[in-house]
Amino acid sequence: MTSSAPVGRPLRPHGKLLQEDTRRHHRSLLLQQLLREGPASRADLSRTTGLTRVTVSDLVGELVSAGLVEELGAPAVTRVGKPPTLVGLAPDSSHVIAIDLSVSGRMTGAVLNLTGQVRARHEVALEGAHGDDAVALVHRLAHELIAMTERPVLGVGVGSPGVVDAEGVVIDAPNLAWRDMPLAAGLAEDLDLPVFVANDANTAALGEHTFGDAGEGGLMVLLVGTGVGAGLVLEGSLLHGHTGAAGEIGHVVVDPEGERCACGRIGCLETLLAVPRLRRRIAEGDPVAHLTCVGEQLGAALAPVVGTLNLHELLLSGPVDLLDGPLREAAERVLRDRTMPVSSTGLVVRTSILGDDVVLVGAAVLVLAGQLGVS
Repeated sequence: MTSSAPVGRPLRPHGKLLQEDTRRHHRSLLLQQLLREGPASRADLSRTTGLTRVTVSDLVGELVSAGLVEELGAPAVTRVGKPPTLVGLAPDSSHVIAIDLSVSGRMTGAVLNLTGQVRARHEVALEGAHGDDAVALVHRLAHELIAMTERPVLGVGVGSPGVVDAEGVVIDAPNLAWRDMPLAAGLAEDLDLPVFVANDANTAALGEHTFGDAGEGGLMVLLVGTGVGAGLVLEGSLLHGHTGAAGEIGHVVVDPEGERCACGRIGCLETLLAVPRLRRRIAEGDPVAHLTCVGEQLGAALAPVVGTLNLHELLLSGPVDLLDGPLREAAERVLRDRTMPVSSTGLVVRTSILGDDVVLVGAAVLVLAGQLGVS
């Protein structure tokens, strides 16, 4: 089974629907509330979701029977009268397999529970693998991760570099030499599990939106690894774009006289900012001066995006020693210099609190959203 969210679909349910999938939607509302706010009584769930107490009681019973929700007893402090019984997510009732293909030189993976906590980790060295050899490594990593948990596996989520369509086909990932690669379908057939594949930067944005410290305004996550890409969440929806290529800022030309990029163009942002190239260049000269220069070029490239979308947060995700400091400070300075105050007032430029796990956590969100309707 493979799937992906359609363009513009909200990341989480917002209210009642009069459709044939009403029960599934209501179930998602309850799970979403428990994921976001923690344990609650049935009466509290009825008030916060707008569902009747009868409906809530029925659905909670179903979720308890399925093992996704557990009875937690009465709260420590209660009012006069019979104390309510709290229910909460059973975090380890099922596990999720998450794979991150954005890291330079290796493929990383983890076993996570339903609240995004990592239970086990594993990785395999890329060793220059491309094309079908790289696909084989993804399959191997997935099998080895599944063997690391004794819990039922809810599904597999993969954050892949490049353009990924709604069916989990990697349309183009130059650094892995993938074109029209049916990654999700191949994994689903091999593993006999639901598989969800999305662009790695979009996946990182999902991770920050769900389990990070993102606010309510527009969010851009700039993912810096072997390549460079961006994920955008606007008004509660992940932005995919007309052909699923929204956020491919790494292949915007910023230096027409620069180095050749893996995509074939000259001087893409990726040639300046991708981790292997950035480390090589700072090793050859003044690190602070070079990081400042790259930060200024990054700020100039992002200013039209910030000005157009009026973003609230720009998160830099990648090696903190490279991104947090002169590079981030220079990018923020140029961003503010090149946009109107009304666009940049309140803009937050920071590194991700999820650190190196941002894509892994986001890949888990792909599964939670696809299988349980929560994010």
